[in-house]
Amino acid sequence: MKWAWQIGSGVPLQNAFHLAHEVKRLSRASLPSDTAELAGYLIGKTVRKTGRNRISGRIVETEAYPPGDSSGHAYRGRTARNQSLFLDKGFAYVYFIYGTSYMLNVSAEEPGVGAGVLLRAIEPLEGINLMKRLRKTDKLTDLARGPGRLAAALQIDKRLDGVDLSADGPLWLGTAVRETAHISTTVRIGITREVHRRLRFFEAGSPFVSGPLNKIRSR
Repeated sequence: MKWAWQIGSGVPLQNAFHLAHEVKRLSRASLPSDTAELAGYLIGKTVRKTGRNRISGRIVETEAYPPGDSSGHAYRGRTARNQSLFLDKGFAYVYFIYGTSYMLNVSAEEPGVGAGVLLRAIEPLEGINLMKRLRKTDKLTDLARGPGRLAAALQIDKRLDGVDLSADGPLWLGTAVRETAHISTTVRIGITREVHRRLRFFEAGSPFVSGPLNKIRSR
């Protein structure tokens, strides 16, 4: 099950056509080592949760938190909580926030260097009915629009922290199912430090992107 839209309008055109390309797991070697480059590279790629049910989505929005960024979780060094950010590029870093939501990140840079990319929104591809039950909504564009919703829709929790996203496991990154539209950048959402940095990446025109439309269009 899949949605297409007229780029720039945000209006879905249809909701049933086959995936254009078979999804293959991304190798670690294919991932850029630079955090910002990785955040842009992941737009259009697939994230897939396997197990009893298969759930997947097409990544349409990310935020980069490079080394030395005071708004990033690795800024003050390695801790028991953030150690997955220091493993190598391509590992899952999952944390719990606000007492309500999990957040899914992809570690970046080389081993020992703490940095990551937050997955902010996906376009649902597989397991949509399950996502609707998990999220308690039938509105397709709201299933995984925002990092907390994304994690809930994919059944992400701390058990997946440290999972190798380039290996055969319960959660992995895959190739794009179709060509990606123009990628735009803006400042990041919901931070109070280094707010000027344009490290938020998203597919222009996608109705699955989070954040107010005026913020998307004004930058």
